[in-house]
Order: sequence, then C-alpha cells, then structure tokens
Amino acid sequence: MKVIETRLPGAVVIEPQVFGDARGFFYESYNEAKYREAGVDRRFVQSNVSRSARGVLRGLHYQWPNPQGKLVSVLEGEVYDVAVDIRHGSPTFGQWVGAMLTAENHRHFWIPEGFAHGFCVLSEFATFAYQCTAQYDAKADAGVRWNDAAIGIDWPISEPLLSDKDSKAPLLADVAVERLPTYMA
Repeated sequence: MKVIETRLPGAVVIEPQVFGDARGFFYESYNEAKYREAGVDRRFVQSNVSRSARGVLRGLHYQWPNPQGKLVSVLEGEVYDVAVDIRHGSPTFGQWVGAMLTAENHRHFWIPEGFAHGFCVLSEFATFAYQCTAQYDAKADAGVRWNDAAIGIDWPISEPLLSDKDSKAPLLADVAVERLPTYMA
C-alpha cells in the first residue's frame, strides 16, 4: 500500500496494492495493522454507502461535538473528494485538499476528526463508501457552505445539485467558535 501525504497534516490518500488478472481484481480495502502504520490508528464504528447521480455535491459536513473521522472510497464511478481543516486555532484552518477517487484507482482518503468533508460526482453515478470513527449524531450534525469563497475550493463542477441543507449551510466565518473543533497541537 502507498500512502500519499497531503498539504493538510493528518489527511492522507491511500493506494492499496491491487492484484488483478483477466478474471478481475482483489485488494484489501482495510487492514488495521497497515493503516495504523500509515498513521490512521482509529477504530471504526459505523460504515455507510451512498449512491449519487452526476453533478450531485454533498457537503461540506462535519460533526461537533462528537466528531467523526472518515475513511472514504468509491465502489462505482468517480468523485472529487474534499477535506477542509475547520479546527479553530489550527495553522491550516480553512485550507482544503482534494483527491480524485474512482472505482478504477481504488484510492481511499482519510479525513481526520475536525475536518469538514464533501464530494461531487463526476460520472453518471457513483457509489461512495465510508467508515466512520463515531456514530452519526443528529444533534452534532453541522456543515459549511460548499462554495465559501474564503475557503476557495476549486470544484470541477460549477452548478451542482445540492440538498436544501447544503445550499443553506453557513460560511465558515459565520460558524460560532464553540461550534467548531479545537486544534490540539
């Protein structure tokens, strides 16, 4: 497995070793010992799968309190996946990284606790899988506007299909400090 560091400490892209031949392919989608060596030393307590059509943008979502780390991958199709550091006091606060995740490249993206997460679908459909370090908590569910100019995400689509919740999410500057995770050096 290959670990690709991003410019946001803690957020990494992981390329598993894929064994393939004319019959198809095999790879380990998760191996606790190998992921621990890669810096992802977490216990996952919930797994989710979503399917979305071309042009759908989901995010930018996070939970606070009770933050979730997410290990995400694509089982079908292609998405552009984004992590934003929203930890108050972090030296990379408000910065983002993106990764192309496809069924063909088998990449996984680790989004640590304290980061907002979103993705947009570039293929006809995409089936998206994620493992979470905390269970969904409706009272802690929060978001940041997908097109916040202060964050400046370079999304590969200009007019996404959004949920009502995502279209009305606040700008990062408008989120009260107590509703944001705190950076712990």
